[in-house]
Amino acid sequence: MANYKSNCIHCNELIDRESRFCPKCGSRSPFGYNCPTCLKKIEKKDFICSSCGRELNIICPVCNQKTFVDEKCEKCGASLMIKCQNPRCGEMQFFENKKCTACGKKIKIKKKIINI
Repeated sequence: MANYKSNCIHCNELIDRESRFCPKCGSRSPFGYNCPTCLKKIEKKDFICSSCGRELNIICPVCNQKTFVDEKCEKCGASLMIKCQNPRCGEMQFFENKKCTACGKKIKIKKKIINI
C-alpha cells in the first residue's frame, strides 16, 4: 500500500497524509483548519463558520490582539488551548469552547491558557 505524504500547513514538514498530528511542530491540524466549536473545515479567509456561525477571528486573552481561531495566537504565539477537565478525556480544547468536542462534557469557564 502506498504511503502518501503532504506538507503540514504550519511548518511545511512532509508527513504521512493519515497523520493526526505533525511530529515536527506538534500541530493538531496539519492539513487544514477546523472550527473549534463544531469541527467543520474552515479557511483562514473566512469570517464565520458556515456550519455553526462561530466568529473565526477572536481577541487573544494573553496579548489582546485579534487572531484567527487556531491552536496558537498569530501575534504572540500563546497557546489558545485548555485541557478538558473530565479525567476520562483530557483532550485539548479551544479556550472559548463551552463543551468538549471529544467527550461532550461541559467545560468549566476558566480563562487559564496552557502552553503545550
